[in-house]
Amino acid sequence: MKLTITKSALTTAITLGLASMATSAMAETPTVNVVTDPSFVPFEMMDPETGEMIGFDMDIINEVADRAGFNVNLTTMEFAGIIPAVQTGSQEIAIAGVTITEERAEIVDFSDPYYDSGLQIIVRADNDDVETIDDLAGLKIATRIGSTSYDFLQEQLGDNADITPYPGNSDMYMALLGRNVDAAFYDAPNVAYFAQTRGEGRTKVVGPLYEGQQYGIVFHKGSQWVEPANEALAAMREDGTYDEIYEKWFGEASSED
Repeated sequence: MKLTITKSALTTAITLGLASMATSAMAETPTVNVVTDPSFVPFEMMDPETGEMIGFDMDIINEVADRAGFNVNLTTMEFAGIIPAVQTGSQEIAIAGVTITEERAEIVDFSDPYYDSGLQIIVRADNDDVETIDDLAGLKIATRIGSTSYDFLQEQLGDNADITPYPGNSDMYMALLGRNVDAAFYDAPNVAYFAQTRGEGRTKVVGPLYEGQQYGIVFHKGSQWVEPANEALAAMREDGTYDEIYEKWFGEASSED
């Protein structure tokens, strides 16, 4: 009986010890507030079946979090509020196809670039008059509030065009299809995705790629997670994980390496 009690006690002690270690490990993995845009396809969008956010950026940040050692507490907000949210510290990290700029880098920190992008024009399929940015002079143009595309249009055209910034991508593209504007100007991957999906046969992408840009993960100034995130991104490129995620969402190998 004594031996049985001893074995039972030992088993209980081991079980409690392992449970304690597991609880301790979970407690040691911090949860970090991460914010994204709810509708920047194919980078971030809501899965209508599960209600969860999916997309290229979502796969990137989840992989980075696993490697850097933190859990993601994800929230969404309109793009215009994302940088201010990270700047004030209400959100620690953001990933939303955010272009790295000198102005933004003064108030937030960025990871190393994880995606090469640019800006492009999209018009209705029956429009043969627009080919370049100069052709937009005197026209009504849709773009996104708080985006680098809006800043670029202001710099290039100023008062020579009727520039309307919209809060969401869908609003911008619906304005184009509804003939409320003559063209839309926005991030090239999103423009191309729309033209190939919901806008197929009704829209077309025209002209060259403007303003070669790079997306970065955004961090609160001085965040401890910048270096671990950069290390994770580098490792993902090295072991092929980045390419797997890229091909999943864009259907072709990345040309960045």
